[in-house]
Amino acid sequence: MSSRLAVCALAGAMLVVSGCKKQNAYVPPPPAEVGVAKPESRSVVPYLEATGTLVAYNQIDLVARVEGFLQEIKYKDGTEVKSGTSLFVIEPLPYQVKVQQAQAALASAQALFLNANIEYNRQYQLGKTDVSSQAHVDQAKATRDSDEANVTSQQTNVALANINLGYTNVTAPFDGVVTEHLVSVGALVGHTGPTKLATLVQLDPIYVSFTVDEKEVQRIRAALAAADKTLADLGHIPVEIGLMTETGYPHHGVLDYAAPSVTGGTGTLVVRGVLDNAKRALLPGYFVRVRVPRARNAKPSLLVPDAALGTSQSGRYLLVVGKDNVLEQRQVTIGALDGPMRVITSGLEAGDQVVISGLGRVVAGEKVSPQPAAMPAATPAG
Repeated sequence: MSSRLAVCALAGAMLVVSGCKKQNAYVPPPPAEVGVAKPESRSVVPYLEATGTLVAYNQIDLVARVEGFLQEIKYKDGTEVKSGTSLFVIEPLPYQVKVQQAQAALASAQALFLNANIEYNRQYQLGKTDVSSQAHVDQAKATRDSDEANVTSQQTNVALANINLGYTNVTAPFDGVVTEHLVSVGALVGHTGPTKLATLVQLDPIYVSFTVDEKEVQRIRAALAAADKTLADLGHIPVEIGLMTETGYPHHGVLDYAAPSVTGGTGTLVVRGVLDNAKRALLPGYFVRVRVPRARNAKPSLLVPDAALGTSQSGRYLLVVGKDNVLEQRQVTIGALDGPMRVITSGLEAGDQVVISGLGRVVAGEKVSPQPAAMPAATPAG
């Protein structure tokens, strides 16, 4: 009897303990914290942005235009030279001799002409008194005219010989940098045609060439028309560029050319600017970032950090904190980049709370814990 009581007491104790134990329940994690800020509102100059290529202001191949042995190289590879500087000398002696030959032939022709002219005058006077026949007068005149023509021909030969003699001294036609020489002293040049000796490149100023699409062309023309200007007034429009390794747009110039027609296949227009390059920081062939102001005056704009923008199949978007702190994916239209900030032209309101940090932890539709965050500091545009 006592053992049955003990079993019952143990069972009752287990039931009491079991009745006191709490059931396990899922507790959701707290909303993720994200940094939010309202769009920055300030006036910004709207820019057209493009990628361009630097092009030499002048670039030519220096060639041997006459045949001969290269006698002298008068510059050091890669050095800057002034216009008119002698760079290569092709042996001039054979061409000096040809000049002397041409001059001698000219002197002989002049002597013949002088004698023929005297003879003609004599026959002409005799013909007046019928001492000489008209046939003799005509013959003397023909001889004189022929000798006069020969003088002109020999003068041309002298000029040509002097031109060829001048070609033996290859000079720089403009200021620039000369590349390495391609032919050594003693080599025969100009034998079968012009021989390339080196290349001369003018680096200051320098061109930047880029393309704009058809819509931008129409905007530019409209802006020029509003200012009572045409494409011929491009020199009044500034252009700024920055190298791929530079921040902002530290190099400044002006537009100086636009193609007269839009390329049919691409629907783009070739535009060119010219910039000072006194420090030779810019070299032909560099790819650069280009921007051109679309308007003279700054316009009120909303800006957000460029890093806050996402990309989807529908385009660019921002995450905005909506009702009950639930994230919304807001499709936006972007404008120019201003330092680390991006202009938003549509899709955003001044009072919106934009997620600018913690983006990697959240997605649209989630509830978040928004925390105030500071916008990135602006950097100089250059």
